[in-house]
Amino acid sequence: MCAAPSHQAREYVVPDVVPLRRALLSLSDKKGAVELAQELTAAGVELLSTGGTLKILAEAGIPVRDVADYTGYPEMMDGRVKTLHPKIHGGILALRGIAEHQAAMQEHGILPIDAVIVNLYPFEQTVANPDVKDAVAIENIDIGGPSLIRGAAKNHAYVAVVTSPNQYGRLTHELKQHGGTTLAFRRELAGAAYALTMQYDAAITTYFARTAPAGAVASTWTQTSGLETWTPRLNLQLQCVSTLRYGENPHQGAVYYANAPRRPGTLVSAQQRHGKELSYNNLLDLDAAWGIVKMLPEPAAAVIKHNNPCGAATHAELAVAMRNAWNGDPVSAFGSVLGLNRAVDEATAELLCEPDRFVEAIIAPGFSEAAFNILTTKPKWRANVRLVEMGYAAPVAPQPLPQSQAMRQIDGGWLVQDADTAPDAYNEWRVATHTTPDPEMLADLKFAWAIVRHVKSNAIVLVKDRMALGVGAGQMSRVDAVEISIRKAGPRSRGAVLASDAFFPFADSIAHAQAAGITAVIQPGGSKRDDEVIAACDAAGIAMIFTSRRHFKH
Repeated sequence: MCAAPSHQAREYVVPDVVPLRRALLSLSDKKGAVELAQELTAAGVELLSTGGTLKILAEAGIPVRDVADYTGYPEMMDGRVKTLHPKIHGGILALRGIAEHQAAMQEHGILPIDAVIVNLYPFEQTVANPDVKDAVAIENIDIGGPSLIRGAAKNHAYVAVVTSPNQYGRLTHELKQHGGTTLAFRRELAGAAYALTMQYDAAITTYFARTAPAGAVASTWTQTSGLETWTPRLNLQLQCVSTLRYGENPHQGAVYYANAPRRPGTLVSAQQRHGKELSYNNLLDLDAAWGIVKMLPEPAAAVIKHNNPCGAATHAELAVAMRNAWNGDPVSAFGSVLGLNRAVDEATAELLCEPDRFVEAIIAPGFSEAAFNILTTKPKWRANVRLVEMGYAAPVAPQPLPQSQAMRQIDGGWLVQDADTAPDAYNEWRVATHTTPDPEMLADLKFAWAIVRHVKSNAIVLVKDRMALGVGAGQMSRVDAVEISIRKAGPRSRGAVLASDAFFPFADSIAHAQAAGITAVIQPGGSKRDDEVIAACDAAGIAMIFTSRRHFKH
């Protein structure tokens, strides 16, 4: 027994098997429609249809009744009104076990519809085109389809709602096995239908939020940040890419989802060309590697270990950049994930196959034929190395990316922020010390500042000749991070520059930098002890730049 969830609750018997005698087909994606209709017709099912679906079924010689003939109303208003009619929705929503519903159907000539086979206008695919016109987007908002789907899903006690060609085989199997549809199957289809309409409405909501005029904020939106609007209800559109062998550890299950629609130039749009299945940790490190190199203008390489760069470098020759990045911390580089912002060439591939190198994965815009052959045949780890091709070149100069949000889960909720992807504002930088960095120092400072934003805070990076020499990551004390970076660099720290992702709370870090031979420092500034830090730099002859922008990465 089931209670109808309406203002007039009724009890009615829900049958297990409902005979399938009449089906409505209204399809945007017509893949498999003819084959399905042929099987339904062979089983004695009467077909109702509209527009383009009606045409292709009739051309295939399949008996089909025009919805317009059944309702007595033609399609109108450029097809905006086709199935929005009581004879359609009454046939879908009627409770077959309620006498009054049956009487209303008989009085108004409403026929029961046992299956609704519908898919929706391709709104998400339409608005994935960045040049789409608003009028085109609006016309691809389906009205009749979601109405049919939601009505049939609500009345799944009697009606099967089929929303994907992937479900056609299951439907015909049920028909052959049972002469109709089982309650378990109808309920499964209803759940999938509501998931579809939820995703569809979320895509429309996202489109309207994204295309709102600058400065126009709807009354339900409560907070603004620049031109970005924050809504009190966040809808996520995610598509399952694959299940993963496990998560961070073997006892944790894991699944890989992508934002819908997928955006070119992101990891979810990349192609794995070789190697073992990507793991949860591989994906995190690949994302970190690509995030570093994609915004560097010169040929660049990054070496990632546990989501932090242990090496990074730029050079006019990609192979030299790769060698320098590896040599930044060759011990940590063993078993690393690599990112490069140019297609991997033969010289770079040969370098990576030298003895005592082991790589888990490489991400790059592409791989030359020679490089691909070398990496998949020459090294000992050839069978397993994961080669991931972006199919998308990194910009030749830093450019603003489309503003995106970074999300992080906490217990019972989510934190959302603007992603820290904006290029650094060099015009905001100022020299805070008596000593001014020379052009070579300034080039190293810019590179160090570009890298330190990708290091877990507290973060310190030492750089010389556009090569990271020592990285201090994720320390609870900033001076500890300084000491670690200096220890990693060793004697190479003499003449290097130092980047700190946030201000120095004390001058002790400068004392360590002076002892190591650091020549210049870059940091945001903003400490109440800035004057002490500046004085320490002046006393040591160290140049220091304040950027006025912090790059914490927790």
